[in-house]
Amino acid sequence: MAVAIEGASMEPTYRDGDWLIVARGGSHKPDDCVVIERQERPGIYLIKRLIRIDGAKYWVEGDNKTASTDSRQWGALERNEIIGKVLFRYKKAR
Repeated sequence: MAVAIEGASMEPTYRDGDWLIVARGGSHKPDDCVVIERQERPGIYLIKRLIRIDGAKYWVEGDNKTASTDSRQWGALERNEIIGKVLFRYKKAR
């Protein structure tokens, strides 16, 4: 699947307007950039970095600590909230 970045939560890694290719499902490890869909916000996809896995819980954060809402506010995520992993950026914002 292809996703567009909106906002600054993943800067400097990804910028507003970048396009990413994402693999659905699969396994994930710390430092992967992942797409999440919070149970409380169905249909809204967010890109975050997987920081750690504690048993069945996943801790994610945005690279831009001052512009990201993430596990520091929500707490750890359930596995089913991780939709996929970013493979690469195919169109960089200008």
